[in-house]
Amino acid sequence: MEGRLSAQEIASHRSTSSCWIVVDGKVYDVTSYLDAHPGGAAILIKQGGTDATHEFRKIHSPDILEYLPPNACLGTVDAAARAALPISSAGAGSTAEMDVATEAPHISSMVVPDDFETAAKAVMPLKSWTYVSSFAHDGSAFRGNLDSWHAVRFRPRIFRDISVVDPRSSILGSASAFPFYVSPMGQLGRGHPDGEVGVVKALARRGIHGVISTESTAKMEEITSAFTDEKKKMSQARTSGLAGEINGNGPEAQLHFQLYIPGDRSIALERIRRARATGVFRSLWVTVDTAVLGKRTADRKLQAAEALSTSPELAAHAERAGFGLLAHASNSQLNASLTWEDLKWIKAEWGGPVVLKGIQRAEDAAHAVDFGVDGILLSNHGGRQMHDATDALSTLLEIRTYYPAVLEKIDIFCDGGCRDGADVLKAISLGAKAVGVGRPFFYALAAYGEKGVERCLDIFADELRTGMQLAGIKNIDEARPELVNASRLLNEMWRPEKSRL
Repeated sequence: MEGRLSAQEIASHRSTSSCWIVVDGKVYDVTSYLDAHPGGAAILIKQGGTDATHEFRKIHSPDILEYLPPNACLGTVDAAARAALPISSAGAGSTAEMDVATEAPHISSMVVPDDFETAAKAVMPLKSWTYVSSFAHDGSAFRGNLDSWHAVRFRPRIFRDISVVDPRSSILGSASAFPFYVSPMGQLGRGHPDGEVGVVKALARRGIHGVISTESTAKMEEITSAFTDEKKKMSQARTSGLAGEINGNGPEAQLHFQLYIPGDRSIALERIRRARATGVFRSLWVTVDTAVLGKRTADRKLQAAEALSTSPELAAHAERAGFGLLAHASNSQLNASLTWEDLKWIKAEWGGPVVLKGIQRAEDAAHAVDFGVDGILLSNHGGRQMHDATDALSTLLEIRTYYPAVLEKIDIFCDGGCRDGADVLKAISLGAKAVGVGRPFFYALAAYGEKGVERCLDIFADELRTGMQLAGIKNIDEARPELVNASRLLNEMWRPEKSRL
């Protein structure tokens, strides 16, 4: 590493031929990385010659810098020179592409989970909005997820004493205030500075489980530390009788860790060991539906447009973006060669409960049982991966029909498209242990920060309780198959006798 660099020198490097950025007082030459950057070259060039720390923190964990070539760091910049540098504003602008940003409405107007989406769209930068709202191909799998919940209808019972209902459940043996959890979502810092820390603090106060993404913008140690501190505060509040009505005496929140396995096994091993060393994560959720990245149509279009608007020199770059060659996750971050046999070393290294995230057919659910996993998440990655992939409820019905023993041997979770707390009961009635919810909490965070996440959790909880009362059940154990009518999904369910040509 060389010595300190001046602001004038740094500011002169902001082109395709030489691009430097400053992150946390260190100067990095990213010129050779322009074509390989998963976010596209345009975003780096826009931040070239500036202090990009603020924008960097919205998207990346500090850990990512460790994987840059050693010679990428050119030196440091002192406080005076850093203050003289322009501050990157590459992420500025609402979804109206630099139109005047609209303020989010007062949080009291957030009554259903979908309300947060509208509020978030008004305040989020276009690139961030595109990242979280995008889906694969034409969005058919995403829409299928949403539609599947409406395809199942309730069969309410009457004349039941539902003056008091108990929505408590458990996830992998740990008590949970409700049978839903916050799904893993990468890059929460894109939505709000509170990021993952804000989410886990809200979870701690509500006694609800959450799964933390490998691709978090905060370090996992920072996340778990904030979570533990907040749980201590809650414990003290309970002792002093100041915990309040919401989860004052309910189960404690728990965290789980979602793992992407990259091509370099040593990186995966390091992630597992770090997660285990925190002593906080109750289980490891291994993502199995991203051997390669799906076709994120909106992301590709935006990257191409950004490249063309940044410089004519990036025309070839824009063409590559249209084919997904500049996606937000590079090939090195994924692993197209994973097999069932890899579960052996993953389980051995973790030494605790393991869940496979992304099961999309009943046969694989049965195979997962054979390999000794503790749970499976039925999911098509929020409609962001395989075109026309089946929804989680349909896969759950496949398992009930062809491999019912799976329901008794492991915990089954569902996610994708759930936008109402009452809908959680539909999956529970069909045999799921809990339902994961993702985008509504990203939107709530983006629009209102930590307070928005709490509000969204409370809305889901309120809808679940009311749904239990109107369905005529007092506790989650009473959510049985006869409580719902899934005939519409059953009529379209895959059947082996109809698949033989």
